[in-house]
Amino acid sequence: MKRTVIDLQGLQLALRDFTALLGKDRVFTAEEDKDAYSDHFAGANQAAEHRPSAAIAPDTVEEVREIVRIANRHGTPLWPISRGKNFGYGGSAPVLAGSVVLDLSRMKKIEIDERNGTVVVEPGVSFFDLYDFIQAKGLPLILSVPGNSWGSVAGNALDRGVGYTPYGDHASRICGLEVVLPDGDLVRTGMGAIGSGPTWNLYKPGYGPSWDTMFCQSNFGIVTKLGLWLMAEPESVLGLNIDVDKPEDLGWLIDTLAPLRRNGILQQSPSIGNWLRAAATLTTREQWAKPGEKLGSSAIAAIRQKFGIGWWAVALRFYGPLEITEATMRVVERAFEGKPVQKLGRTRWVKGDPPEGSPVTGVPLTYPLANANWFGGRGGHLGFSPVLPVDGDAALKLFKRNYELHDQYGLDYHPSFAIGERSMNNVNQLLFDRDNPAFVANADKLLRQLVKEAAAQGYAEYRAHISYMDLIADTFDFNDHALRRLNQKVKDALDPRGVIAPGKSGIWPANRREHKA
Repeated sequence: MKRTVIDLQGLQLALRDFTALLGKDRVFTAEEDKDAYSDHFAGANQAAEHRPSAAIAPDTVEEVREIVRIANRHGTPLWPISRGKNFGYGGSAPVLAGSVVLDLSRMKKIEIDERNGTVVVEPGVSFFDLYDFIQAKGLPLILSVPGNSWGSVAGNALDRGVGYTPYGDHASRICGLEVVLPDGDLVRTGMGAIGSGPTWNLYKPGYGPSWDTMFCQSNFGIVTKLGLWLMAEPESVLGLNIDVDKPEDLGWLIDTLAPLRRNGILQQSPSIGNWLRAAATLTTREQWAKPGEKLGSSAIAAIRQKFGIGWWAVALRFYGPLEITEATMRVVERAFEGKPVQKLGRTRWVKGDPPEGSPVTGVPLTYPLANANWFGGRGGHLGFSPVLPVDGDAALKLFKRNYELHDQYGLDYHPSFAIGERSMNNVNQLLFDRDNPAFVANADKLLRQLVKEAAAQGYAEYRAHISYMDLIADTFDFNDHALRRLNQKVKDALDPRGVIAPGKSGIWPANRREHKA
């Protein structure tokens, strides 16, 4: 796919104007700066494909607006990031090499409405920042955090990230955005369009068309403030930790959980993970097999025995008044009666107990990132996450085929299935050693094959790594890619010079678009 190259003369003029606006200390052009904003999980031969030309770091919304005006004046593409911690999907790096990374991590304002349980955050606010803010003020609110919580609250929600509490569908909790449009104009969505008033972050639709979801995974503007609903601290959190013994137990496990989730008995989106999800953060592969050697059933059995884990495991949690959570847990336990459960453990936290201290109660953490070191060397991973119906047979079929493909390409299979009300995400982490070119090439081939075979079954991803955004967009092919044409029309109307994140989610502006016969 051909792209027009970056206009180097325009870039130099833009950097001159960015420096005049921000000062030299907030314009980064050294090679080590470019390294810092590149994809940290890219293979040795892949990093250049998405290497930025520079990065800039504004402090205020007004600076963002002026930056966009400068970019338009010189035709310089910008790649906005919140904190750039979305490792496995490209980190800080742009789709289009040579873009200027617009780093919003210095914008860290937090405004909380304790009574209504809402917060407005700027893009630089991390989950740790917001957690510390809530703890310091002693507010009776809890977060929903992703597995690796060092990223941006706003960025994660805009990329449709997920967590472990009943508020785990982060994008669905967005209520009210402030957005800098590609021409530098500033808009507030929903009730924020009134200009002032108490309902901006309380009522999602606003008046007329509702625009919040338009800015999720898009390149139609730069979000500078995001309203989010927070969960009230519950009186109790009770739980069941369930392990099962065999790979094929995945089918009945999903079918048992599906009606509980669909009918609202389970309010969180439980995530079923295999033995490697636990093992990859606690150990490394070299302890169990020689380099290049297949990790056979005996090694898997040894790993499971050492850590006391099933082939699959899922953590269920129940939130609310104690009499309700105790009754809910009894209902769920009855659903598992007579099922071949390997192990069932109970957890209990009641307000007044010492902090439970994990993501299920909104505590951010980063240790799951250790799974990137599974193969040794400088580790990395890619994400492949198709959306499936909540159906045990469908999941088992996809699991078996994907297991075969991982084995074929020499990667260990690291899947999980996160169950929503009507769908589930099959999140796969392709772990590899990024200093091994053959390994990196195999991970790339495997991901492309996974995408191809999933699409043949009518499944597509819900998010994508920067190197595969066009590939994923191609799978949405109804009526000769009508959705892509719609996205392009909106892009060209809002951003005729194509300066905001060209290529994001497979959406290219007219001046960089592939022309097909």
